[in-house]
Amino acid sequence: MFTWAELQSMAADGVLTPLYERSFTPPGLDVTPRLRARAAAQVVPDRIRRKVIAGRMTAAWIYGCADAPERLSLLVDAKHRISSLRSARGCILHEVRLGQLDVVSIGGLLVTSPLRTAVDVALHVEADRAVPALRMLLSNDELGVRLRLLTLAVEASARVPHKKAALRKLAALASTADSPQAQVFPPEAAA
Repeated sequence: MFTWAELQSMAADGVLTPLYERSFTPPGLDVTPRLRARAAAQVVPDRIRRKVIAGRMTAAWIYGCADAPERLSLLVDAKHRISSLRSARGCILHEVRLGQLDVVSIGGLLVTSPLRTAVDVALHVEADRAVPALRMLLSNDELGVRLRLLTLAVEASARVPHKKAALRKLAALASTADSPQAQVFPPEAAA
């Protein structure tokens, strides 16, 4: 309906608010996980959309717990051949093993569940970006992620790199949760 230049102009004038890449919303609209997922889905080529799952910091962004990623982090279940998906521009692909409860569908895009997202962020994202995202994931009651459950999930991860670093990130979150000036977790989450 509008050219890219017109959309950018409308965003500069405040008529539209940038959401992600070439997606915009009207100003003041409550941006939901569904809208973020739909915006991300527009970047994923149609031919691979059913084979990939938005994960890590991309999923954290979709849940409203991180900034928009520069490039989408997409997971590919080990059952699929990742080599056939390499040409996805604007995306970083990671081959992983996924369980049945690790994936949900939001806005036409497969996304890792909140718990799987938190586990992946703890394991695979550097601390300066992971800790704020984890804090947001844990503080959003609708997502249902609790620190104790997250810690158990990371501890149960068999033979994964960066497990000790992930547990240190979670310990740092637990110590912040115990401090009276930073009560961001429900009491049972710190236990």
